[in-house]
Amino acid sequence: MSDPLVVQGVTSGYGHVTVLRDVSLRVGSGEIVAILGSNGAGKSTLLKTVVGLLKPAAGDVVVAGKNMAGRRPEQIAAAGVVLVPEGRQLFAGMTVLDNLTLGAYGKRDRASRRAALERVHSLFPILKERSSQIAGSMSGGQQQMVAIGRGLMAQPDVLLLDEPSLGLAPVVLQQVFEALTTLREQGITILIVEQNAMATLEMADRGYVLERGRVLTEGSSDSLRADNRVRSAYLGLDVTAVS
Repeated sequence: MSDPLVVQGVTSGYGHVTVLRDVSLRVGSGEIVAILGSNGAGKSTLLKTVVGLLKPAAGDVVVAGKNMAGRRPEQIAAAGVVLVPEGRQLFAGMTVLDNLTLGAYGKRDRASRRAALERVHSLFPILKERSSQIAGSMSGGQQQMVAIGRGLMAQPDVLLLDEPSLGLAPVVLQQVFEALTTLREQGITILIVEQNAMATLEMADRGYVLERGRVLTEGSSDSLRADNRVRSAYLGLDVTAVS
């Protein structure tokens, strides 16, 4: 059985500016895989390339065994890969329910859409309570829940998240990460880009570290937490404290 997502030898960027160089990674079924790295390392560029917002100059983006590199975003979404973008990008003047419903735009089956909405409400009960509230009037944490819920309305096999902790209080971040763990238990595969490396590695199964558009290292979450390069550069830990 093929991995839900495999990136092989991808080079990508913006116009004549190359950001990613020969990047390869895989995300196994039911895994949470973290992408770590400093600002400008190419993390968001990687996600945009996977979902078709950027066309790779080279390499493959394989979804469930089928190469989708260079396909349009709607084709990749239809194949089961959905991005929750950095900054949420909600329609601030629309209600919570309207924002969620937009996530199911490509789904015509009413029963399927209803089941997806029930799943979102089960994961984030506050969104059911606030269905008629204008999304832009919600707290940052609640807006992030709407953004994740909108992505789930497309019923993805692979959910990509770009900096979901941005601007969130620690208690809200814990709620969001607990929801992601629940999604993994439900069989959704997750690829997450996140600056909060410590919290992310506590949740993730494996991770990759990007540096200047290349994969610096990869491994299990435990091995990355024990790696002195990762501890010093991305976890903010004193490597001299390691025996």
